[in-house]
Amino acid sequence: MTTVLESLNSALHTALETDPRVYVLGEDILDPYGGAFKITRGLSTRFPERVLTTPISEAAIMGICNGMALRGLRPVAEVMFGDFVTLMADQLINHAAKFRWMYNDQVRVPLVLRLPMGGRRGYGPTHSQSLEKHLLGAPGLKAVAPNSLGSPADLLLAAIADDDPVLFVEHKLLYTRPLLEEKDLLDWKVSDSGGAYPTFTLRTSNIEASHLTIATYGYNFELAREAARELMYEYEIFSEIVLFSQLSPFELNPLFDSLRRTGRLLTLEEGAATLGWGAEVAARTAEQGPSEVRIRRLGARDLPIANAKSLEDAILPSVQDIIQTARILLEK
Repeated sequence: MTTVLESLNSALHTALETDPRVYVLGEDILDPYGGAFKITRGLSTRFPERVLTTPISEAAIMGICNGMALRGLRPVAEVMFGDFVTLMADQLINHAAKFRWMYNDQVRVPLVLRLPMGGRRGYGPTHSQSLEKHLLGAPGLKAVAPNSLGSPADLLLAAIADDDPVLFVEHKLLYTRPLLEEKDLLDWKVSDSGGAYPTFTLRTSNIEASHLTIATYGYNFELAREAARELMYEYEIFSEIVLFSQLSPFELNPLFDSLRRTGRLLTLEEGAATLGWGAEVAARTAEQGPSEVRIRRLGARDLPIANAKSLEDAILPSVQDIIQTARILLEK
């Protein structure tokens, strides 16, 4: 049974083996340590010339990646904790995202920034955040997030092959999750939009009418599935889940297709809900989607994430939060 971690590690081995332009760099990524979350394990042993350990300077990592990409290489950088992307913001937003446009499409910046995000491990306020929402509005950047339903390896290889800079948002709790198999999805009919960064739609099997659409990404899909199962068995509320691989730029047609059936939208993210991914999805649904859709957003409370598990659990969205919010949406 393949885990998300093993899938991502396999993709990096494949990329380095098949494309001499690919370099991997980051802090403490060399063997035998293999990175803080072991995604780079084995790479430096096989490809010592193209797996580069760096000083503890995220700004330097980003600057080096920009230069390498401009010279025709395809760097893949690991940020030890995604929280530290704030230290890269200037060169990411003002340089990597803009060079293509500033120089009339004469240059491209094909780099991947791997960002381990998310809480629920007791790491505290500066190592547990989901900061991707702060970067989704930067023109020129793409943001994608693996999940346990699709192929994390295929998603990462597509990001490495992309000619634009890609933020690869990996929730830390996903790493040890096994990839879902057909036997894990007996309650669902699954379809996907195709393309490099697919959107998946899950509908309850053998049910004609659904009551609710849950839009989410990454690890939040695990919570959404658990909540949808309880809503079905305990409350006879049938949900559809629209699972995004690409967070930005927005492609919402699969979501709108689901909302034409359900008329109710619940967005779910782990970042703070204020001005978040879900807020933008809700706004675009109100502007461009089917008429008369009822909408609720669910995310973390507007607080720094605590170390203590009881406080962290109270701050981050839970399965029970999803169930409660879904039931509110169904009230007449």
